[in-house]
Amino acid sequence: MLLSCGNSSGQLKSSNNDGNQIQCSKNGCSGTYIGPEFVNGDDIAHQFSNKMSKAVGEQLKELFRNKEYSKVDFKNISMSTDGMGSGNVTYTLSIPFMAVLEPCNAYTSFDHVGGWNHSPALASRKKQLQSVLLNEETLDISALKTTNEGLQEYWIQWKNKEVQASCE
Repeated sequence: MLLSCGNSSGQLKSSNNDGNQIQCSKNGCSGTYIGPEFVNGDDIAHQFSNKMSKAVGEQLKELFRNKEYSKVDFKNISMSTDGMGSGNVTYTLSIPFMAVLEPCNAYTSFDHVGGWNHSPALASRKKQLQSVLLNEETLDISALKTTNEGLQEYWIQWKNKEVQASCE
């Protein structure tokens, strides 16, 4: 999996360990997983959402530290999954950022909740994430995003307690 986070100049940094890619810049993160849907009953393809969430969170933190305040542009997230049911899938994901002027309008943590052909456990995820929120802050949650093949995701962002402690 190539997880790369861009530096503040918008250039891409990268590494590669299994042929799949995530690339990040100050404009967002995007990438593709190509491989098996399931291995020994584990939902391998959907784990790409976990890897993307981690890369996005790292990139948002890096931008914040460089005083380039950003948040995810939920409206323009794009997801596609080709080959579902064939045993192999191509999962392509693009998570764009939008700049904000004030540090306390930025978000520096990112996650998701979802799955194939079933409603995501949003209420459960919201409960799990309550402990990571700044006082009097709430989670910013996207509308449900769905691919033609049935992957459903809610994308979630919030202010990181450590990185944005001054916003409390």
